Amino acid sequence: MVESKTTRPAWSVAPYFVVEDVVATANFYRDKLGFSYERLWGEPPCFCMVRRGGTTIMLKQVSSPGFMRPNRTPDPEDFTWDAYFWIDDADALLAEYQAKGVKIVRPICDQEYLMREFDIEDCNGFRLCFGHDISR
Repeated sequence: MVESKTTRPAWSVAPYFVVEDVVATANFYRDKLGFSYERLWGEPPCFCMVRRGGTTIMLKQVSSPGFMRPNRTPDPEDFTWDAYFWIDDADALLAEYQAKGVKIVRPICDQEYLMREFDIEDCNGFRLCFGHDISR
């Protein structure tokens, strides 16, 4: 199936991250990861949607302590992500993130499943993987 860049696919998904500070997190995603957002919801702010390259991450601030649980916390040595992004050029994005001082937690590498990918950790400890297809 060939998707048009002007139409939205029939299905999409948005990770929903529970965070300590929605404003700080939204600004981290904007300033460090190249996402954008149009607004913060709530007074004081408690929700935001950040977007880049057709993807969306929902950020929700809650007031109860101990609420966050990134996927890597049960076993920090395990190979887990909170979100995976299929992108056009992992090498170029890695260079962008290195220039902005983003925490790279797994260097770029080629996988047996024919993806070239790397992992970063956001300001809340969520692990994001970015990869591109190397099968072509």
